[in-house]
This record gives sequence, C-alpha cells and structure tokens, in this order.
Amino acid sequence: MGVYLKLCMEFAKISVFAVGGGLASLPFLYALSDKYAWYSHAELANMVAVSESTPGPIGINMATYVGFTAGGILGGVLATTAYILPSIFIGVVVGRFLEKFKASPYVEAVFYGIWPAVCGLIGAAGFLIMKISLVDISAYLAGGAFLDLFNIPAILLFAAMTVMTFKLKWHPAVYIAISAAVGIALKF
Repeated sequence: MGVYLKLCMEFAKISVFAVGGGLASLPFLYALSDKYAWYSHAELANMVAVSESTPGPIGINMATYVGFTAGGILGGVLATTAYILPSIFIGVVVGRFLEKFKASPYVEAVFYGIWPAVCGLIGAAGFLIMKISLVDISAYLAGGAFLDLFNIPAILLFAAMTVMTFKLKWHPAVYIAISAAVGIALKF
C-alpha cells in the first residue's frame, strides 16, 4: 500500500475517533509514529508546538505537517483532506439526526457518555506531551545516569510557565511567545 493511501486511511481513522478536537488526536498520532517511520516522538512534540503556535485548528495543522513530511505537498493535501472529510460527513449526518431527536433522552445519554471519553483523550494527550518533552529515555539508556532521564531545561520552563499561569492572568499567546523565545534561545 502506497504512502498516500496509508496517509488517507490513517488520518480518516484519526478524524473519526479523535472526538474532542485536535488535542484528542495526539494519542493516535503517538501510536502512528510507532507504526510508520514518518516522524519520531520528539518530532511529534515539535509538531504540537508549531501547530499550537500557528493559526488554524491543531488537528488539521498536524495532519498537514505529517502528510508533508511523509509524502511532500501531495501528502500534506491528502492527509489534510482525509482528516477533514469524515468530520464534515459526520457533522451533516449528526446535525440532521439531532434536529429530529434533540429532545430524546437517548441522545442526551449518548452525549453524556461521550464526555468522559473526550476528557480521557485530552488527558492522555497532555500526558504524552509531558512524556515527550520532559523525559528523555534515549539519553538515559545511552548514558545510564538518572539525571539523564529528565530534560531539566524543559522541566524548569514548564514549572515557570505553570507558576506564571496561576499568578499572572495574561493572554495564552504571551505564554506561547515566551516559551518559543526561551526554546529558541536555549535550543531545546
């Protein structure tokens, strides 16, 4: 199976099952990086950083990034299209369905049941980002020292941004800009 067909199939599946938005697709993208050699876990962290920092939905940005990495411009277009189409189809079908049955207790129960899954996917995404960016297992395996396991500059930046978020009530773009500047300056 060619790379283009694989991109279309994988991103269509991710789109269908990543209920809750782009961050909910991270566990699927993490598994995808293990399945194909299109990008590494470290590149996934960079992908998230770039996708969060650029305009547009994070899921679409990541589909475009992976598609371009795996198959050039055509790969980017196909992965993005494959990510978008199921959402459009489901949105149209669900929209018509909900209009007829919006007062149904069964429909309400379905949505009530989906919320925990969405929370779990987003929580898993947060855990994966922390794992990828704050822990470096390969450095630990190469050096063997316990401190090699931790990305100390990233942990310090994470701690500083967490404290700043609770102490200062700035716009999220300010924290993104600060983090980007520190990451560029310290080259991590």
